[in-house]
Amino acid sequence: MVMVGMGLCSCSVFTKKHRAGVAVEVNGNYLEYTDLDKLTAGLTGEDSALVADNYIKQWAIEVLLYDKAKSKVKDKHIEALVEDYRRSLYAHAYAEHVLQRMPKTIAQAEIDSFYNIHQSQYILKDALAKGMLLIVPNGAPEIEKVKKAMRNTDEPSIEYIEKYAYRYATGYELFIDEWVTVSQLSVWIPLKKVELQKQLKPNTLVVLADSVSTYLLQVNDIQAAGSVMPVEYAKSEIEPVLLRERATSYLENERNRIYEEGVRFKKIHRYEK
Repeated sequence: MVMVGMGLCSCSVFTKKHRAGVAVEVNGNYLEYTDLDKLTAGLTGEDSALVADNYIKQWAIEVLLYDKAKSKVKDKHIEALVEDYRRSLYAHAYAEHVLQRMPKTIAQAEIDSFYNIHQSQYILKDALAKGMLLIVPNGAPEIEKVKKAMRNTDEPSIEYIEKYAYRYATGYELFIDEWVTVSQLSVWIPLKKVELQKQLKPNTLVVLADSVSTYLLQVNDIQAAGSVMPVEYAKSEIEPVLLRERATSYLENERNRIYEEGVRFKKIHRYEK
């Protein structure tokens, strides 16, 4: 436990009644030893006491200053602001509590409906491709057989390619069912993005080589930069939007429910002028 310096303690005011875990009391406000222990973790001896004493002094000043200000400054505006802030804190905490009950799964039908209405907002900044990439050392065996399998991409062909990749490949990426950006492909392939993009065509096997490796890129489908995103690619951007809209609706419904409850139980009273 932290040691409190005697210099500060000798002039501090302590309660007559012991309270477990309390280091200092000021006008009914308590500073726990656990707070000081966290503050001085890793410190020993005089350093620990010095840090603790300084913190205690600043904490005591803040408490005393607040009490002094409350007794001297009578400002209804401040009290109103404090009350507004208190209400907002509780309202925020309650909103988080309410949203914990909100379903977090977005149905595909909701995504499709939103996508169909807002397609123009989801434009590709980078071209996309689906397919696979196999990187093998120059001179690797059965290259022609591998090329044929990559063009087919049926289940037996994929099984053969994966076994081949395990034995010979230095790199293997399968993205038949997901979109990959050309920027990502240009990281895997030692070719500038602009040059690579020129070679990307649907149902095309692109073969490149450098002094060490041969790169086999099967392109099954592409989406050009500037075109509308495919819905499955836009999904990751659409889902947060739909969740925010759902949260707004969820909270608005809760506010209306609380109001209706207040009316039903006659908690709201209106008076004529």
